[in-house]
Amino acid sequence: MRHGFKGRRFARSISHRKSMFANLAVSLLEHEQIVTTLPKAKDLRPIVEKLVTLGKRGDLHARRQVIAQIGNEGVVKRLFDTIAPRYATRNGGYLRIMKAGFRHGDNAAMAVIEFVDRDTSAKGAGDRARLEAEGTDAEAAAA
Repeated sequence: MRHGFKGRRFARSISHRKSMFANLAVSLLEHEQIVTTLPKAKDLRPIVEKLVTLGKRGDLHARRQVIAQIGNEGVVKRLFDTIAPRYATRNGGYLRIMKAGFRHGDNAAMAVIEFVDRDTSAKGAGDRARLEAEGTDAEAAAA
């Protein structure tokens, strides 16, 4: 019996699971919507909602706690500057999970996890900015 064991193991070690959820949280905070398996989405929701609550607090200690958990300072800045103020009047319930059918390869249940009042232009914006920066770096190196 596994009384008192919260969350799923996903056949991973503790450190692998911790880094997996940190990476999922970074992607979700950056794009405001991601597609993942349903169990991962269900376990990711409380992690990200706690991060948003820390972002709403807004002090230095909260910022350091979020950096310690996800390790990406650019995404932490986005969380504290744009995402947390958007939910200043909302007491929890920042994320929504919608079922998205089944994956073709292994028939795993898929889900879309997104912020409730998300910015639709944010999806893929970080990737576009990164590609543009790499393009300018390549042009500068060629010149």
